[in-house]
Amino acid sequence: VCDMAGDVFGNGMLQSQKIRLFGAFNHLHIFCDPTPDAASSFKERQRLFTAVKGWDSYDVSKLSKGGRIYLRSEKTLTLTPEIQQRFDLDKSVVTPTELIRALLKARTDLLFFGGIGTYLKSTDESAADAGDRSNDALRIDASEVRAKVVGEGANLGVTQRARIEYAKHGGRINTDFVDNSAGVDTSDHEVNIKILMADVATNPKHKMNLPARDKLLAEMTDDIAALVLNDNYQQTQAISLLEMQAPELMMEHASFMHSLERAGLLNRRVEFLPDDEQIQQRLKLQKGLTRPELSLIISYGKMTYTKALLATKLPDNPALLDWVVNYFPEKLQKKYQAEIKKHQLSREIIATGISNAVVNRMGPTFVRMTAEKTGCSIAEVTESFMVVRDAFGLLPLWAAIEGLDNQVDASVQLRANYKAARLAARETTWLLTRLGRPVAAEKDSEKFSKGIADLRKKLDSVLPQDISDALKLRRKSWIEEGVPANLANEISLLPLLGAGFDIIKIAETSKTDLLKVAQVYFAVGSIFHLERLRLKAIAIPHEGTQIAAATSGLVDSLNTVQADLTAKILREIATNKKAAPINAETVDDWISNHCPRALSVLNRIQATENLGNDFAAIVVIEQNLRQLL
Repeated sequence: VCDMAGDVFGNGMLQSQKIRLFGAFNHLHIFCDPTPDAASSFKERQRLFTAVKGWDSYDVSKLSKGGRIYLRSEKTLTLTPEIQQRFDLDKSVVTPTELIRALLKARTDLLFFGGIGTYLKSTDESAADAGDRSNDALRIDASEVRAKVVGEGANLGVTQRARIEYAKHGGRINTDFVDNSAGVDTSDHEVNIKILMADVATNPKHKMNLPARDKLLAEMTDDIAALVLNDNYQQTQAISLLEMQAPELMMEHASFMHSLERAGLLNRRVEFLPDDEQIQQRLKLQKGLTRPELSLIISYGKMTYTKALLATKLPDNPALLDWVVNYFPEKLQKKYQAEIKKHQLSREIIATGISNAVVNRMGPTFVRMTAEKTGCSIAEVTESFMVVRDAFGLLPLWAAIEGLDNQVDASVQLRANYKAARLAARETTWLLTRLGRPVAAEKDSEKFSKGIADLRKKLDSVLPQDISDALKLRRKSWIEEGVPANLANEISLLPLLGAGFDIIKIAETSKTDLLKVAQVYFAVGSIFHLERLRLKAIAIPHEGTQIAAATSGLVDSLNTVQADLTAKILREIATNKKAAPINAETVDDWISNHCPRALSVLNRIQATENLGNDFAAIVVIEQNLRQLL
């Protein structure tokens, strides 16, 4: 919807030489090219864009057989057989309105809105609800759209209720503010660079005047584009990651909406988000929020998190000035780093950057839920997350996963990102509840980074056979999906490395070799089938926040029991001068001698109960294990 003279549409239609544009309309013309040649039509679109021309300037000799460019002012249009077939029209003479409605309903990969107007509404909305009287005759219902993807380069091409309806029918759509966010992001960069340049101009050694500034701005166009596109890549990837988990996160998202409403920050009716009755219906159907709804949840998550960060002292931490430096192109970083670090909006840049990074990787509810769960502040949760990110080398891991674009199925990348996010969530909570002191970001990042690196190198050598076999199966599965062997190994190790902080702390406290502690830790897990119990607990169906919190608490408790039992075994073996050296057999013997009742209960319940549906059975096992401590 638009023409090559429009910057949004024109730029969009030049992003790939593979595009086959077979239909378009603006306020004057209707463009029809039933079977376009990608190469020649690209060149012609490029010519129109450069000359800022509309569809009437298109070289008709470049149209495919039966192609035509019609005037919208005509009363009737005579269609060629090719146009009839392409747009599934059973008559050869139609009005311009009928042809445009057929274009909007066409079988296609992409329906792209690059011009002004609201053309899709939901089935239960009236024309008046769309708020665009000039296009009432053209507008169709979302249920009639046959495009696989809708892209909104223009504002309000689709109503929010239509987006939701289209998404429920399997269509792929974000929201207009997501699809257009690069423009806002570019403006933000421009404003912040101009503020920086004003400060630079006060320093005589830089010789920065207005012509020099404008020349520099022009030179940085591609650099800014790269930064902006990366921001938007991360944001849409975050929506996809949430969409993949939407059914199981329904209660979490409902809780988030309730908390925003209580704070007066959200009106669900205004945003067309589901009410409590609709949420219950989706839970019964095992459905979550749609992609357009998730776009809103992420937006609110970022806005509220940024505001919360700005209310803390965290953005004033000099150690975080790298967030300000990295916001700007490299060309400015090298030459004006001193001025960048004194930027007037440095606090805002830091808070916004952290908010985007954390929400994109961990979802909109992570910080709030972790703060509530641990009783810690937003700043403490944020600092802990950054320690975890650095300790486990998640930045290079995420980069490697994203480097698989167009090499593996996108769902493979999303699942890999999900594994990393689960590890980060677990270990962030650990730092806040099990470290035993406030996090010291620089010191803890260094200490835990070294410990995790040492574990990663030799973890294979100390695993019990069943856990080792499971690890090999995970590696094999990732490799079969196209993931390179080294990266497949990194992703496969994540569930095991998630115990890394416990193992490092126990080794430090007991003055025991790190790998010996790991050997005992995983032997305990193997004997009591703790990973299986955790997975069963996670899989227990829950329709309420209380059951969800209870299962989450149970998983945490099983993690704690495994760590504390490991520490207890190491202490008792260390104080027994006649004890054999620490190995898997020693651990097995200790458990057989000290835990016969717990083993008996575990074996009896697992032999007779359906753990997949029995929360109580897992609680009984957990209680028996806790009694050992």
